[in-house]
Amino acid sequence: MPPVAEAPARPAALELRGIRAGYGRIAVLHDLDLVVPAGSVMALLGPNGAGKTTTLAVASGQLRPTAGHLHVAGRHVKGASPASLARARVCRIPEGRGVFPNLTVAENLRLVTFVGRVGQAEVEEQVYARFPKLQQRRNQLAGTMSGGEQQMLAMARALVTQPGLLLLDEISMGLAPLIVAELYDVVRGLAEDGISVLLVEQFAETALAVADYAALMAGGRVVRVGQPADVAGSLHEIYLGGGA
Repeated sequence: MPPVAEAPARPAALELRGIRAGYGRIAVLHDLDLVVPAGSVMALLGPNGAGKTTTLAVASGQLRPTAGHLHVAGRHVKGASPASLARARVCRIPEGRGVFPNLTVAENLRLVTFVGRVGQAEVEEQVYARFPKLQQRRNQLAGTMSGGEQQMLAMARALVTQPGLLLLDEISMGLAPLIVAELYDVVRGLAEDGISVLLVEQFAETALAVADYAALMAGGRVVRVGQPADVAGSLHEIYLGGGA
């Protein structure tokens, strides 16, 4: 009997190699290497100023690196615009949520229909199935909702675009623990649905509880990568002794 051919491994959802980037004369990332395996949740942790948000900016095309290589799902995309990366199914939810405060929940969701072929009714059906609270707020101005509800709306708009790679920046910022737990239940479900997630989180234990892998940053570099149990012991040293 001839041998059975193994299915080829999926390319990494995101691969950054030798990335250097910064703002003007201020260098932030120094030969950064990071790989997010397909279909996994990767937590990017480190002290303030380590370069975590800058890494997300490079991955989303919002900041062009000065050196290195960037691959998304096996495709070289260094220098690609945010719009091009969005078409490659990369979606970033920045710190601060970015919803339109003077529009209702339904109107915020309607904007998503302009970038795809999904109609308003289908968009709302998908969103309310995952975020029932938003259905109760359908006709409410987004700016009058709680911070947790606004974060749900931001995540909902992103998920409707069916991203292959979701970049999350401090989704727990300023939120009550119960709301944070609810949001991270959604993150856990995303990985089960096959969506790759790279998340930056100030509360390391919260992130490690849902992550498949974790990368620790200090001084603009990734200094350790592994499964959560492998890197948890290094957190104290990184946060107290890691670079600014």
